[in-house]
Amino acid sequence: MKEALVFEIFKDVLKIKEAVDPSTLVYNKFQGWDSIVHMALVAALESKFDIMFEADEIINMSSFAEAVKIVEKHTT
Repeated sequence: MKEALVFEIFKDVLKIKEAVDPSTLVYNKFQGWDSIVHMALVAALESKFDIMFEADEIINMSSFAEAVKIVEKHTT
């Protein structure tokens, strides 16, 4: 369930319109995911799940899979 919500946030912030494999969502490799968009993703995730990430978590959030792990850590 959380994975699907995280994916919806990624699609919204990264403005993904077509089908995409979540495993391809990697920071600085997926077109459009730069440092500014990264901070927008962080803000959107924090807002949606009412959580606050640590600085090291923000830095380590380098892929969709890692984002899901970090969100789950805060919400389980």
